[in-house]
Amino acid sequence: MDSTNWGSLATACGTGEALPAALRLLTDPDPAVRQAALHDALGPVTHQNSIYEATVPVALYVAAILDHPAITADDDNPGAGTRNCPILIQLLEWLGDTASDANDECVAIDEGLYGEGIHDERMHAFRNARPAIHSAVHQLLDHDNAGVRHTALVTAIPLIEHPLLTHLQAHLADHARRLLATSTDRRHRDRVLDALKAWDHDTGGVEDASDIAAREHHARLRAARGTWMGGYAEDPPF
Repeated sequence: MDSTNWGSLATACGTGEALPAALRLLTDPDPAVRQAALHDALGPVTHQNSIYEATVPVALYVAAILDHPAITADDDNPGAGTRNCPILIQLLEWLGDTASDANDECVAIDEGLYGEGIHDERMHAFRNARPAIHSAVHQLLDHDNAGVRHTALVTAIPLIEHPLLTHLQAHLADHARRLLATSTDRRHRDRVLDALKAWDHDTGGVEDASDIAAREHHARLRAARGTWMGGYAEDPPF
């Protein structure tokens, strides 16, 4: 926190000068203050799936406070007007969504648009920080709260694309199968099934009827989008 020149780092709406004060409020003793601080702490670096200069130090700070007593406390009453979800889960979700915005697929899209080997420096910086972020997330994979451990798993999946972490695929695959055996959360199930398939695991024995229905529904939507507004389901032959 203190070693970062926040005022020199770009965000979606200016510089990160105000971020330290907002980030410190994430560990305030008052759960309502913590919840309210989420917007000011994460909002400036969360816009249109983009990575900003201030994203990396924010992500590293968020990872560092995941085990803070104020964050790990169960908030029975998060405060009027706040999201009815533990702040720990919300922070994990933000880390996972941000990691997905800098995953290998995003890099491939950038290279397709701008040329192979050309990377957004901000995205590259976040990708380099993935091992440090993952070390904090990994500790929550066996959390007593199912919502926390399942969210930690979904967060870890894009993080372990880092070359130093790919050996953890088998470990996460075990957690993924346990999630699929107990969770009905559609987003979580979709994410872990996609990961298992990407890691060449057979998902035939872990998919249920709802998974198959969701997969077929998404396939129909993708096909329909290809025909909208003059688009194509496949690349034109020219």
